[in-house]
Amino acid sequence: MAVPVAVVGAGPYGLAVAAHLRARGVPVRVLGVPMESWRERMPPGMFLKSTPAASGIAAPGPGHSFADFRRDCGEAAVDGRYAIPVDEFVRYGEWFQRRCVPEVEREQVTAVGRDAGGLRVELADGAAFRASAVVLASGFPPYAWVPPVLRELRERGLASHASGFGDPAAYAGRRVAVVGAGQSALEGAALLREAGADPVVVVRRPDVLFGTPPDGAARPGRAARLRSPVSPLGPGWPLLAVSRGPAAFRHLPDRTRARLVRTVLGPAGAWWLRGRFEGRVPVLAGRPLTGAEAVDGGVLLRLAGGAQPVEAEHVLVATGYRVDVARLELLDPVLRRALRTHGGAPRLSAGFESSVPGLYFAGLAAADTFGPVMRFVCGTGFAARRLSGALARRN
Repeated sequence: MAVPVAVVGAGPYGLAVAAHLRARGVPVRVLGVPMESWRERMPPGMFLKSTPAASGIAAPGPGHSFADFRRDCGEAAVDGRYAIPVDEFVRYGEWFQRRCVPEVEREQVTAVGRDAGGLRVELADGAAFRASAVVLASGFPPYAWVPPVLRELRERGLASHASGFGDPAAYAGRRVAVVGAGQSALEGAALLREAGADPVVVVRRPDVLFGTPPDGAARPGRAARLRSPVSPLGPGWPLLAVSRGPAAFRHLPDRTRARLVRTVLGPAGAWWLRGRFEGRVPVLAGRPLTGAEAVDGGVLLRLAGGAQPVEAEHVLVATGYRVDVARLELLDPVLRRALRTHGGAPRLSAGFESSVPGLYFAGLAAADTFGPVMRFVCGTGFAARRLSGALARRN
């Protein structure tokens, strides 16, 4: 007999969806190691870019925010200028899991396919079961983007994507070229320098940007809120619109949605990173890559405009993520071909269901449909409410 719902992934989105399903009385199997990608793939010493108030995993009831976690652990309250260490965020996610989704099965899902009985979920230990619905909340790793010019270097072990770079201390004393202008690039370069490496950042844009500190006031005045309203993603009307309006975002034209997902909260470093970066890490700005090759002892990056090539021993590829379900090896090829997509991302219904009946997507894969908020932890609330509601009606 098929289980009603299987949730694949036990990161923030998988845990939030499962918690809401449990609260609605929908039987669910949750598969994955809680917070595994955050624990295994993020470099030691990393901090979250989002504020504490925007970093809470959505629960169906009160008492499970990041502030509640700190209070439960006997830690002092923090304000919006507190940068959350990644290891603390992992502990928070594990705390949330123990309280809200205690039945997580620490099993690796190796395949999701379809047969006459419905959707079939296969596990690494050889077991398999059927589910009426499957929610894929497997996070960002499948969608790591490496520009074509750097792919051969990655295959040869001379370049690493930021999603699996490892401990910066392993590169002490080595020259590392960091490609990218976002938080992972700039923080990665700072961590490398602090670990004794010799980083240089290469960006195609004319400069690197940093955010502004959150307002220190507990609640800004009415006039200030009208000029620049506060949202989980930051101040300003555009960020308020995309954080409050994911349901409306779905109805925008394809081209508009794609542009907003690409440009809203574009590449920039956190405000607290500026002092650790500026004047400490060299930046080659306005220098798009035109070529890359292996040379004796490392790599050579060729830049546009006749600029001097960059020599390094390794490349940190911090070029973000691009959703493309064709690369989602977890899915059976038949299911992949059956998915309707836009730019590689699955087209989703108002309830996060794909064109394959019973197959749902949460998190980054849903950003093309519901907007940039799906790239952040603060999007777990909308996703969990919508998904759990749709699945409860289905069951």
